[in-house]
Amino acid sequence: MAMRVREFAKTLDHTLLKPDATEEDVRKLCGEAAHHHFAAVCVPPCHVRLATRELRGTDVKVATVVSFPFGADTTAVKAAAIRDAMGGGASELDVVMNISKFLSGGFAYVAEELSSLNGEVSAVAINNGLNDAVLKVIIETAYLSDNMKRLAVQIVAASGADFVKTSTGFGPSVAAEDVALLREEAPEGLAVKASGGIRTLEEALDLLNAGASRLGTSSSVKIMREAESGGLQE
Repeated sequence: MAMRVREFAKTLDHTLLKPDATEEDVRKLCGEAAHHHFAAVCVPPCHVRLATRELRGTDVKVATVVSFPFGADTTAVKAAAIRDAMGGGASELDVVMNISKFLSGGFAYVAEELSSLNGEVSAVAINNGLNDAVLKVIIETAYLSDNMKRLAVQIVAASGADFVKTSTGFGPSVAAEDVALLREEAPEGLAVKASGGIRTLEEALDLLNAGASRLGTSSSVKIMREAESGGLQE
């Protein structure tokens, strides 16, 4: 994949989801994201308002996670979290699919929940005049067979979500083979986000070549240094 540094930067969600992350860490994250013009920062819900203030006037979006990392909250709790996050300035929501329900065969439950949550995002966006709200659904591929991954993609696509995302990063690292499978199964309007253990430029480019259009990583600055020092064209 031929890609320039600035174009590559816009594939990265600069992520900080460690339980010991401080407000100062979030400020640093936002400063790095603004400097490198990343697509978004992804922060815990409690730091959405801080990140929104720090990134005001920049080209970096604020993303947060919902029902992270297990997806086991009820639909009502997830919907409330979406409203709160968007009210605080988040325009991208990375929601964890209810993995337990899915593995239990509760496919109708998962489908109904994701459709409901997509409707929630759309309603809040319309009511607040937002035109760039994005819903990403994390399916945690490491826990799924290939057939289950394909079914999960079909359910995510039917819900109206914008992205299907591989992982929370709390399970095993993402594999390029999984990204390729998701991209093969996903219809044209559903993008693929890869996350989990992406630490080098080579790994990032492998995932983009496999079909991802967005990457979530806490190693964004290190990867960008590789790109800027000759890994990619200016």
